Amino acid sequence: MASQLSVSSSVVGSSWNWIVSLLRPFLALFAVILLFTIADRWTHGPKAMFATEQNMRNVATQTAIVAVAALGMTVVIIAGGIDLSVGTAIALAATMLAWSLKEDLALRLAVGENLAGVNQKLKVAEDDLKRAKEAAVVAEAKSRIESLTALRETVTAASVRWSPWTPWLSLFIGIGTGCLCGLINGLLISYLKMVPFIVTLGTMQIYLGWAKWVADNTTVRPDIASQVPLWLQNLLSNRPTALVYGLPVGIWWTLVLTAILAAVLHFTVFGRYVFAIGSNEATARLCGIDVRRNKIAIYVLGGLFAGIAGLYQFSRLSVGNPTSGLGLELKVIASVIIGGGSLKGARASVLGTLTGALIMSAITSGCTALGVTNPIQDMLLGIIIIIAVALDQWRQPKTN
Repeated sequence: MASQLSVSSSVVGSSWNWIVSLLRPFLALFAVILLFTIADRWTHGPKAMFATEQNMRNVATQTAIVAVAALGMTVVIIAGGIDLSVGTAIALAATMLAWSLKEDLALRLAVGENLAGVNQKLKVAEDDLKRAKEAAVVAEAKSRIESLTALRETVTAASVRWSPWTPWLSLFIGIGTGCLCGLINGLLISYLKMVPFIVTLGTMQIYLGWAKWVADNTTVRPDIASQVPLWLQNLLSNRPTALVYGLPVGIWWTLVLTAILAAVLHFTVFGRYVFAIGSNEATARLCGIDVRRNKIAIYVLGGLFAGIAGLYQFSRLSVGNPTSGLGLELKVIASVIIGGGSLKGARASVLGTLTGALIMSAITSGCTALGVTNPIQDMLLGIIIIIAVALDQWRQPKTN
């Protein structure tokens, strides 16, 4: 009887600890929102805007890019890794997406040209004709204009068939770019047996340079009216007509991705391998786990989420900016740590990561509502990251 009571109390205790660990990030988020609600009400009275429905929707929208990337980082950190290149990988994915839309890539692959390119060549030929004085040069310019005019008609006719495929091809290229970045990181870390911190520090610069090269050191701006489909514009839009049950579609997709990743981590063999590798890589190898192959899969999965975050970033900015991801990696990693993840591996949760990202966005929004300047906000974010890591170090001996 005593043994049964002991087992029962042990089960209740473990269940209670699991519930507390699950709810801890939500309690922290509630405390942050409550603190800024009171402070905003105290400062602005009836004009307080922090706790309004519109501002909470803005907080959720601002969180989406970091939250999606942080979901992938959660898997990487559970496995005992780190990815400093996630910010530039997001910007690269967004830039590739924007470039594909601007170039009307499906049409260009089908017929070798796009309308913008043909029109530009035609304009150059017309300018040459205006400047031409010799008869031979005039004849050559007129001949070139005629051929380019015929080519424009051919391309215009082909665009009816091929241009509708460009957004889907661009979507594949953007997300695929994120996966490729993750694959490169995973291969370098697994086969060269290098420290993830150093590898991803190097690839961070590689992806930044790659994005600048694609964008020709500028910002890629596809035409919103004709080249960016409405569903992509509305992904993170707060316009009333773009909302689904009060939130942008992208927020709902983030929640779906969170549920799917949680199921993968807790109910699949791959999920158990991720925790095993993060707990003790040598032991996992001795247990028959293919550590190298699973590490590559882990970083590819992280890259997949970075690619989706790049899609979100383009939807929010409507441009591809190669430098838009600089510094974003700190917020992504901080979301995981604030949400209860450990840099030593084997501990993190997708719900914790989601609330960690929301906590940072709520703090930023609250500071803005209270009139706190950006430099102070940046310092506050740094202090929060240090405190989160310190708490992780303080908790660690208790779990060893």
